[in-house]
Formats: sequence, structure tokens, C-alpha cells
Amino acid sequence: MTRPGATQPARLGPGSAGRAAAAPAGPAGAAGSGARPAAPAPAGSGATARARTAAESDRGPATEPPPDGAAPTAGRPAGTDPAAAEHGSRPAGGHTGSGGGGIARRATADPLFRLVAYALESAHGRPPAAVWSAPYAFHLDSPGLVAAAGWPVAAAAAPRTDGLVRLSSLAHPADSCDVPLAPAGPPPDTPAWAARPYALLRALARAGIGRGGTDLHVQGSLTPAAGLATAEPAECAVALAVVDVHTPEGDEPDRAHLARLLDGALPGGDGALRRAALFARPGQALLPGRDDARPPRYVAFDPAADRARLVLMAVRGRSDAAGRRAELARAVACARRAGALSTWPPGPRPGSSVLVLLPETRLAAVRTAVAAEFREQGRPVPRFLNIAVAGAARREE
Repeated sequence: MTRPGATQPARLGPGSAGRAAAAPAGPAGAAGSGARPAAPAPAGSGATARARTAAESDRGPATEPPPDGAAPTAGRPAGTDPAAAEHGSRPAGGHTGSGGGGIARRATADPLFRLVAYALESAHGRPPAAVWSAPYAFHLDSPGLVAAAGWPVAAAAAPRTDGLVRLSSLAHPADSCDVPLAPAGPPPDTPAWAARPYALLRALARAGIGRGGTDLHVQGSLTPAAGLATAEPAECAVALAVVDVHTPEGDEPDRAHLARLLDGALPGGDGALRRAALFARPGQALLPGRDDARPPRYVAFDPAADRARLVLMAVRGRSDAAGRRAELARAVACARRAGALSTWPPGPRPGSSVLVLLPETRLAAVRTAVAAEFREQGRPVPRFLNIAVAGAARREE
């Protein structure tokens, strides 16, 4: 899929290894508007080796997934604010669209976005002014290339004017917190999960955004045990939601600026995955610019077009790292014997899961073979999660 007006990326289809040249991005921030598939349909491709060729050419010299049967919600691949007087009115110039608050009661809205909007209203007594989603992201088995998965993290936000920050998440129902927004000085005590969101809000406040405070609710569609990084998509969703509700309606967030702000405010994160969440396009892999002065570049990575599937395979039931590595190696070997084309970890470090690329005709055979292997050993069967190559973070209306 190519955005109108953008350069057509090379197709990473059979025999295209020598021809795959990365395509330049459109205007900065434009990638965020790419439509996601109607659902996170299964995806895959036999083109990761060819993607590696494309990436090198472009550079020049230089715990488990949801339980079996838990399906992606509709609309997933990758807000009026009638605030009570005690919260203060919307900052002057801010938009007052009904998208965020209306999602909670819109029967046709994605269930995750309805949930996060309702949860903010339930926890903090007011509807959100905006709901944003950002996709989980992963590394490809090619140097530098990343892509977005069709599973999102959602953030609902409502602005305040009294300097208070209220943070909540259904993943941590007993650990909501209300703390003053202190741009400078030692941070106040917060629950462990809220430390990074609060650090981000402080950084935004130092940049002049959201100094009046924010009510915020964050919710992901996967657990950390699935093996996809959770922090980076959550940070991107939070940053976009907070910027949105504290700026005039119609002003698009500067995604390149937010990427740099996130890198500075939250060291130790994966900058490439953040840029995938902010700039990804459906059916394409992303090669981030080295310094954000250059726009990211893209190369086609549409496994479904090559009659292939991309799935995440996660082992479970072992708490020790050595045991997880051994079980993952056994699962990978079995998947390859059954017809998988390639496997690789979704992050820079091995964990409890791998991405598996396989012909769509071998999906059932691979799953059956892996299940049989682990049942014979008396071990929990690994879980499989379909991965769509999705678009970037977006505002949910």
C-alpha cells in the first residue's frame, strides 16, 4: 500500500533481492495517517532476506499472548470534554471534538478504544478529550529494519488546569495515582508502572505542553509475555494523546520532535521501535533516519501478498531464562522442520518468543507439529499470534 503522492516502494517479492531499494518518506509526520487493515489479518512474507538487501543498499556508505481463541478486535491490524468545574476548563484554543468521549458509547468503535475511554471516565469522573493508539513494533531479520504490528496500545487523555496528573491502567487496577506535575526537581513517588509515563509528562511540560496537568488512562492489547516491546508503543500513544489535548484543534503533533523528546526523556528505550510506532505504513518496513533530520525510508514488506504468514510464537511455563531459551530453540527447530522459512527474535535481545515466517500453506502443519512436540514432552504448548504489518499511531475517532 502506498500513500498517494509517495514514491512506490520496491516489491519484495520472489526474485527481487537485487532490485529492492528503499523508498523515501513523504512529508514529515505524514506516515501517521495510513489506514490500518480492518482487522489484524494474518500476514507473512518470504522476503526478509531480500529486505536485508534493501536496507543495506539504502544505507550506502554509511507471558504470553492472549489466550487461545482471543481474537483481535475489529478495526485493529496496528475525542467533548464537559469537565467538571473542579478540573478547570479546556485550555484556550484547544479543540472540543466529541471523538474521545463518544467512543465509550459507540457500538461500532473498536472494543479496546471503547474500553480505554470508559475506563478513564470511570476512574477520573470525566470523558476523554482524545483517544490515541500506537502499534506494537518489531525488528525484522534485516539490519536496521523495523515494522509495526497490528496490535495497539491505547491512551485516553483529558486536559486539566490545576497542575495535577492522574494516571490509571486496567493492567494495574490497584495502582492508580494522583500526583502534582513537577517539571523540575525530584519526581514524586509513583507506582512502578507509572514512572515512565510521568517522566514523559514532565518532559512535555518542560517543552511547554500540558503544564496544567492531564488525566490519563493507558491500556495495551497484549501482555509483556507475548514478547513484543510494551514500553515504546505506550510512550508514543501517551505523548500523542497529551500533545493533542493540550494544543489547538487541527494542529497535528510533530512526530519527529516527539521521537527526539522521547529519546531524551526516557533513555534506555528502543528508538527504532518508537519510530516504527510513529511513522510505520501498512505493508512496509521502515528504516529510520540516523538523526531524524532525514525522513525515514521504506521498503515493501507485505507477506500476505507473497502468500505467506507472519506469526509470533511464544513459549510459556518456564520462569528461568535458560529454560525459556531451550524451549524456544526446540520450538524453532520443530517449526523449521515443518516448513517455516525463517525465524528471528522481535527485539534486539532474545526472549520468550520469535517471529516465524512461513508459507500460508504450512501454517496448520507448523502449529500441529510444534503442539505435538511439546505435548510429547509434557510441556505447555507454545502460543501463536497472527501479525499484520500495520500502520502508524493515529487518533481514534
